[in-house]
Amino acid sequence: MSNDVDFDLSPEQWEALRTLRNPASNGRPSKAYLLESLVKLGLVVVNDGLPEMTPTGRKVLVRGSCRLLDLVA
Repeated sequence: MSNDVDFDLSPEQWEALRTLRNPASNGRPSKAYLLESLVKLGLVVVNDGLPEMTPTGRKVLVRGSCRLLDLVA
């Protein structure tokens, strides 16, 4: 069985997910619809009003890092 998860996120969704990677930074996506879309995908949860990346969200961010580099290039 494969646990590979591939999400076709928009550049804004990638940026929002990247912003949430460090909980100490208290970074939040500026657009609520981005957060809602990440919650629907199971990449983010909201606990006590604060968004937190799920383990799946972290895997997607790490696996998608090469895509992020392609977007910048």
